[in-house]
Amino acid sequence: MESAHAHRKDEHLAVAEAEYRKEPAISSLNQVRLIHRSLPETALNQVSLTVDDNNFPLSSPFYIEAMTGGSQKTGLINEQLSQVAKETNIAMAVGSQSIALKEFDTIATFENVRKINPDGFIIANLGAGHTAYEAQRVVDMIGANALEVHVNVTQEIVMPEGDQNFIWLESLGEIITTSAVPVIIKEVGFGMDQTTIQQLEQIGAKYINLGGRSGTNFAKIEDRRNRSLSVEQPYQFLYDWGQTTAESLLEARYAHASIIATGGIQTPLDILKAQVLGAKAVGVAGHFLHTLLSKDVDALIAEVTLWQDQLRQLYAMVGAKQASDLTQVPYILSPELYNYAQQRHLIN
Repeated sequence: MESAHAHRKDEHLAVAEAEYRKEPAISSLNQVRLIHRSLPETALNQVSLTVDDNNFPLSSPFYIEAMTGGSQKTGLINEQLSQVAKETNIAMAVGSQSIALKEFDTIATFENVRKINPDGFIIANLGAGHTAYEAQRVVDMIGANALEVHVNVTQEIVMPEGDQNFIWLESLGEIITTSAVPVIIKEVGFGMDQTTIQQLEQIGAKYINLGGRSGTNFAKIEDRRNRSLSVEQPYQFLYDWGQTTAESLLEARYAHASIIATGGIQTPLDILKAQVLGAKAVGVAGHFLHTLLSKDVDALIAEVTLWQDQLRQLYAMVGAKQASDLTQVPYILSPELYNYAQQRHLIN
């Protein structure tokens, strides 16, 4: 019989998919409109999607974001996602490996990702509050090329068995400075503000994943799981807490770290818009999980391949031969998003 922690992994997955089916995410990047130019002066065969970063030699600027592992069911999904990553040559992050530090029988549900994709770019995952030693253990566990350390205050607050200590900066700094692989500090769906980004940069963070609101909502997921109170959905008032992905990208306008965007990515156009707003790479979780669970591995392989082709076409449409050209693409913001940026003094 699997542990309560492993059961929680299954619950997260089931509730996330149920919420997606009931109310599919609407990307906050719909509030960004790119300006069409009729003479892009670009050819498809000139376009490269490669990410220009020695630490992240990615052939595509989007990847499978952290979701699963830690139970038999989620271990199987990890295997399937790893097969997709291998066939399409995109990177993949595993779900939180904290369970594997205590329950050794769950290690196999993460190791399978590397076994299936021995040459792929794989990102390990651990929550804030762990030690540098534990961080290195999860990296070694799957031979990871990089490490995500997720910060998730709101999720922990709503989670019935959640942590209550959020003093994390010192341990995050130690992980960043001692890790044998690049470290990404990642939110889990509540976005980041300019101050947080600056705090992370001050402790040495070179890669920051904004994890904006508008995708998988862990306040809602944990509230659905919460059976400790007599009131149904007692934390419903937190369902719209935090900054959206679009808002977070504006908050990161002046960041020195490399920015990664996740949260509600639904189409290749969302990826392009995130890059235009400054993201070096884009993670996709809920949408790809839904494709896998509602269809199959082959369908997700076909979708990722299509997205790669379509993103290359989008680059050509806006006159970009490579990602660095995207900073020149003109855009406008919706009144709501523009108002946010003005109140936050993020734009003139």
